Amino acid sequence: MGESANKRREWVGRVVSNKMNKTVVVEIERSVIHPLYRKVLRRVTKFKAHDEENACKIGDRVRMVETRPISKDKHMRVIEVVEKGRRGE
Repeated sequence: MGESANKRREWVGRVVSNKMNKTVVVEIERSVIHPLYRKVLRRVTKFKAHDEENACKIGDRVRMVETRPISKDKHMRVIEVVEKGRRGE
């Protein structure tokens, strides 16, 4: 029970907003199959994540990890920038 209890979930997503100080909005895309029609649907979830160095730019792909609640809406923390955005937006 030692390792699985301390394992925190990680997500990789794209930064869609960085207008707040030390906070970015990250969009995570996933595919689900409709239960009746069997069509593959695209579902998008947005999370606010803590970015301590204000290093993330719009369009960057980042890796986030769950953490203790930082504020009312923030419970994720950016741990690394996986890929820089294509444009300097």
